[in-house]
Amino acid sequence: MSYYDLDSILTDAEKIPCTFQLDLPELGYLDNNPGHTLKSGTKVALPLWLAEMLAIANMGDLGDPDKSFVTFDLPPAVGNDVIQALKADPRAVPLRDQSPHFYNLATHMMDLADEQELGSVLRKTFVTRAAEIALHARKAGGAASKGGSSEEGSNLGIGGAGEDFLRGLDVWERTLFRKAHDGAKAGKEWMEDVKKR
Repeated sequence: MSYYDLDSILTDAEKIPCTFQLDLPELGYLDNNPGHTLKSGTKVALPLWLAEMLAIANMGDLGDPDKSFVTFDLPPAVGNDVIQALKADPRAVPLRDQSPHFYNLATHMMDLADEQELGSVLRKTFVTRAAEIALHARKAGGAASKGGSSEEGSNLGIGGAGEDFLRGLDVWERTLFRKAHDGAKAGKEWMEDVKKR
């Protein structure tokens, strides 16, 4: 990811649950207790970029040099309930409701935490949902060419469960859908152009 990638910046701003491992004076405002000490064991939701820095840094002179300032749990967006639902049927889970940047967040969490199961579930989810996205993109491409504008064709003509599925796509999946839709549309236009010759 690039330093200027907006999706990466927005992913780094996602809050994840953290537990502080030592008392920190004057940081009580993180726990809605301004002017007080943030006690060891306090659970606070911190932005991913800050949680990562605090988890990687060790305490050094402040305590055990092998211990970090915070430990973190997986955020609810990639928690056990979501993983179990993705195992059951990846198409039924609206990833955008979990996090608009679900795949970015999940891969970032895989880098930070030793979660083998998360990787295999994400792989299965991606393959299953990519096939479904391609199917919807072809259907939307057909709807766009029947008199509607390309904007209307991108979501109309699918109906019912298809619209719900498209509404649940995260940012990366929406980009994939747009590219597949544009490709199907361009291919159809090319075929029509060849037939006219």
